[in-house]
Amino acid sequence: MVEDGKISADKAAELIEAIKSKETETEQDNQGCCEEKMFKVNVLSGKGDKVNIKLPLKFVRSSLKAFGKMPVNVKGCEEIDMKVITDAIENDIEGEIVKVKGCDGDDVEIKIE
Repeated sequence: MVEDGKISADKAAELIEAIKSKETETEQDNQGCCEEKMFKVNVLSGKGDKVNIKLPLKFVRSSLKAFGKMPVNVKGCEEIDMKVITDAIENDIEGEIVKVKGCDGDDVEIKIE
């Protein structure tokens, strides 16, 4: 474009610098993708059984939007208000979201980390 006289050498240098800057940003974004947030459900039954579920948060978000429920059925989670979970996900809240201690001894904990 410089050879054809369409842009000046200074403008070409600006464009090249902008492209390099964008490539650096993209590389940094791609490095962060491996540190995706996880949605965790931990259940400790009154009988001593343990269930630990770990799912990518993006997957859970998509399932809640599409189906209005979590992508897995976990005993002890039936009484949890999915709006609380959805609101936490949509507002990028991290940490413990719900902790339920059932009368039958089942403990359910939902976290985003």
